[in-house]
Amino acid sequence: MQLVLIGMNHKSAPVDIRERLQLSCGEAESLLPELLRQGGIREALYLSTCNRVEVVARVTDSAESIAALKSFIFRQGNLGVEELDRCLYLYRDLEAVRHLFRVTASLDSMIMGEPQILGQMKDAYRAAVERRTTGILLNRLSHHAFRVAKRVRTETGIAGNAVSVSYAAVELAKKIFGDFKKRSVLLIGAGEMSELAARHLIRQGVATIYIANRTFSRAEDMAAQFQGTAVAFEKFPELLPEVDIVIASTGAPGYIMDAPMVKAAFGRRRNRPLFLIDIAVPRDIDPAAGEIDNVYLYNIDHLQDVVDTNKETRRNEALKAEEIIAEEIAAFESWFNTLAVVPTIVALRDKMEGIRSGELERAASWLRGLSEEDRSRVEILAASIINKVLHDPMTGLKEESKDKDALPFVAAIRRLFNL
Repeated sequence: MQLVLIGMNHKSAPVDIRERLQLSCGEAESLLPELLRQGGIREALYLSTCNRVEVVARVTDSAESIAALKSFIFRQGNLGVEELDRCLYLYRDLEAVRHLFRVTASLDSMIMGEPQILGQMKDAYRAAVERRTTGILLNRLSHHAFRVAKRVRTETGIAGNAVSVSYAAVELAKKIFGDFKKRSVLLIGAGEMSELAARHLIRQGVATIYIANRTFSRAEDMAAQFQGTAVAFEKFPELLPEVDIVIASTGAPGYIMDAPMVKAAFGRRRNRPLFLIDIAVPRDIDPAAGEIDNVYLYNIDHLQDVVDTNKETRRNEALKAEEIIAEEIAAFESWFNTLAVVPTIVALRDKMEGIRSGELERAASWLRGLSEEDRSRVEILAASIINKVLHDPMTGLKEESKDKDALPFVAAIRRLFNL
């Protein structure tokens, strides 16, 4: 199959390494053509999210291509050799197919069943198609992965109570405060993750929501949607003495909140606890802020505790999903195996068609003596004979291809028919 998948995710690499790679991979779309310039890579798809960076590629030389892909990620993330060896995972052929199906169906997500990954996968595929870095294998594989995700979501209950990192953040805050009815929340960033957090907070009955964003109009739109209050981004530090919970999720390249900023807020907080949740990659909040008394700081990796509680309740549904994935892997493998016989089938039919056309041309002199209706019958008869002669060989090749045993038959047919 000559398919490889290489990458790192929240399981294999800590947040500080992922954020270094994610920063450089923010321009993943522009990096796609460069991938095809690496040794032996013929097709490529680049998936870059907060919790994973993965490259899927069709290669011509496995050893050379894998070395080229590792070198590529090494350069993009400025990673050390030891970090690279420790954090990267590698899958080949059907194991790569399995991993991609599990990722797209959200079985490999930090919180199983979250819906965002399917959209992110579709965006990655769309970018690859626009830059013409996919071909017959990755096109089919991507569409098959989308079908798997749809089956998993409709045929299992894994997304019945769909969760996300944002939901986990809210659940974590709820464990600290118990009741949100008298609590105020500041959301920094107005992207999809903040919007999801706002929905969960409203559902939990939070009293007040403030929304700060660099684009103020976006903060206003989101505030109107959730009955909150929009705040100019540069003024969010003024709210730190007032709010109980801060959820930060921006695309900033560095910290937007440091320890001195948080410490300054405590002069007016009267030692009331401040709960900070940093769900951004790269991180928005300096880890030193968590060392201040009465400040509780959690980053995206800490949410694993919430994830663990979800795993038990979703275990049975995940098993059903794995059965679906096993079925779909077999279907994809069957399709792939038929590719080996397609050129031979096409060549055989073309040769038979050439013989039919040639013989009809040689018989043109006596065919002209027939009526138009009789000539048509002769042509139909010749075509019918060709179809019947080809039926068994073609069917046999397709059947043999399902078990990967078609190559001897392909060789024999090409030799016997001089294709």
